[in-house]
Amino acid sequence: MANPYLQVLRTPHTLPMVLAAFIGRLPLSMVGLGCVLLVADETGSYGLGGAVAAAGAVTTAIAGPVLGRWADSHGQRKVLLPVLAVFVVAGTAFLAAVKGDWPLWTVFVSAGIAGACIPPVSSMIRVRWTHLLRGSHRLPTALAMESVVDEFVFIVGPVLVTFLSTTGHATSGVVTAFTLAAVGSLLFAAQGRTEPPPTPHEHRNGPSAIRTPGLRVLFVVGAAVGAILGTLEIALVAFADQEGALSLSGVLIAGLAVGSMASGIGWGTVHWRMPLRHRLVGVLALLTICSIPLLLVTDVWVMVPFVVLAGVAVSPSLISSFTLAELLVPRAAVTEAFTWIGTALGLGVAVGASVAGKVVDVYGANTAFLVAVVAAAIATVVVGMFQRLLHVPAEHASAPALVR
Repeated sequence: MANPYLQVLRTPHTLPMVLAAFIGRLPLSMVGLGCVLLVADETGSYGLGGAVAAAGAVTTAIAGPVLGRWADSHGQRKVLLPVLAVFVVAGTAFLAAVKGDWPLWTVFVSAGIAGACIPPVSSMIRVRWTHLLRGSHRLPTALAMESVVDEFVFIVGPVLVTFLSTTGHATSGVVTAFTLAAVGSLLFAAQGRTEPPPTPHEHRNGPSAIRTPGLRVLFVVGAAVGAILGTLEIALVAFADQEGALSLSGVLIAGLAVGSMASGIGWGTVHWRMPLRHRLVGVLALLTICSIPLLLVTDVWVMVPFVVLAGVAVSPSLISSFTLAELLVPRAAVTEAFTWIGTALGLGVAVGASVAGKVVDVYGANTAFLVAVVAAAIATVVVGMFQRLLHVPAEHASAPALVR
């Protein structure tokens, strides 16, 4: 059988788009961790570092649906370029505030503005694939591929930012993240041949995508997965530091992404018979179970395989969520729907990072992993209880290709 991912990449004009989006997405896995490492280096507190990272994640979450709605209405390029400009200015101010010992509120404000304006390349490229392949059997593979790319980003990014921040100047990781965001976003904006047109005028003032009941369930899933990622980002760094191996924290975070990427690659090549909503509750239950051993491990190298195992269920959870969102909401609101899931991820990261940072400061790194276990369990229960809201009508044009 032909490789389904190669078939997707043979879609005209898409390879430069994918490469540009990869560069533009690297900061998603670098900015939060870079802020934690920078603030912890300056203050000695993981709790404060987690709080600053959480501030950026919250504003990313709040701004996401707004940017998505603007992109639906006015076009991606017209939204992306001014957002990028504000991001660069706010990021520069954040660095100055941290290193210049400015009042603490300026650190949080600049981090919040930068978080709100992180270029939403990840959501935008998913909308481009939906525009290019709507109704095609290749669309679920394309969406799976994007989740795999996200996971690869979370392999490369944490290792890179940890290496730069712990072996050189503490600011170098964050500076590199800002630079990659600028370069990647500019290259992505230049890919005009794959950009979807703005939605017709009559759709612009329609109801918000979040009014779709099923999307609210997926919002909970996104928040839970975000809380898990935020928790692990803080707890794994603190665990490595606790064991005297801070420079290996990027390896631990990359291990999570390796497991998730591997499962995502396989997930996108399987022709499933089980309905999407049933697959989602199954992988969330698996995520809950696989997070429990992290509470007990006390050696860095023993932690690596367990982190990889925990990552196995992450990518399938996100793939299922994004695919269901595309099926459940009106066509004109797809960008907004994807950004609502991004919003949930951001809020979850904020809560997870903040709570985990405080738990680390008081009880130690291993106890902080309990936050991830609880988040996964809550998502499993919610999706199990509200299966009917995730049912895709059989008459949906692309349901046969996507739900099998």
